Amino acid sequence: MRKLLSANFSRLWKDKIFWLCMGTMLIYSVVYMLNGSRQATIHLSEYNYSLDKYYFNFAVVIGGFCALFSSMFLGTEYSDGTIRNKITVGHTRTNIYLANLITSFTATLLIMFIWLIGALAAIPTLGVWKMGVPNLLAYLFIAVMFEAAFSAIFTFVCMQSANKAITVAISMLLFLGLLIFASMIYNGLSEPRMTSGVQITANGMEMAEPTPNPNYVSGATRMVYEFIIDFLPTGQGIQMWQLLIGNASQMVRMLISSVAITVLTTFGGIFIFKRKDLT
Repeated sequence: MRKLLSANFSRLWKDKIFWLCMGTMLIYSVVYMLNGSRQATIHLSEYNYSLDKYYFNFAVVIGGFCALFSSMFLGTEYSDGTIRNKITVGHTRTNIYLANLITSFTATLLIMFIWLIGALAAIPTLGVWKMGVPNLLAYLFIAVMFEAAFSAIFTFVCMQSANKAITVAISMLLFLGLLIFASMIYNGLSEPRMTSGVQITANGMEMAEPTPNPNYVSGATRMVYEFIIDFLPTGQGIQMWQLLIGNASQMVRMLISSVAITVLTTFGGIFIFKRKDLT
């Protein structure tokens, strides 16, 4: 395992896609945070701007970076015949799979870390985090865990497909599908219980009496929606971006979900990879 990781990390530091992801994330973080600082400067009296409002935007896009890097980096293992060579010299398929998973996870963490560093550019204008250090650390720990889930998912995809182009397409489409699905669930949960429209009276336009919102999700359906958005790594990312992770039970549910996804996809991926014909 140590030799496999050493070889993977040696490739990682030379990998153009990895450095492209790192550079893109750094530029994105600085530009995004400086734009947030500009908005705060203009509208500070109208809105309660803080660093928290912008700092966790990475949570929505980090899965896309993980999908792109993993599919490009691990896809090369097949196209260059590296996996067959590793097996030939005596490495087990389990160790090969786990080494690739660890490499993908490490790269994703480094991409997140570069955001966290670049986003500090807003501190002179917005100040430090209002949520406090304990909540900040809790948020970051949740992010680390759902990034592990992302890495496990995309390593699973990458280790089953020998075609690099197909691997990239499937990984990116899978991320977009999960993000769109989580967004739909989030929008459903965001529907208000009551709505009130505008009606025209003799006195002009007035607000109508509140009426039940037919789109409001309630009962068992709402519980299912809440479970799904806490379970999916994209759902966790959306809630983190919106600063909606508010209680310990929700945090625990998210962490357990990330661990479950990571473990199940890893065991499933190893099981299939062991039986895959690499000739």
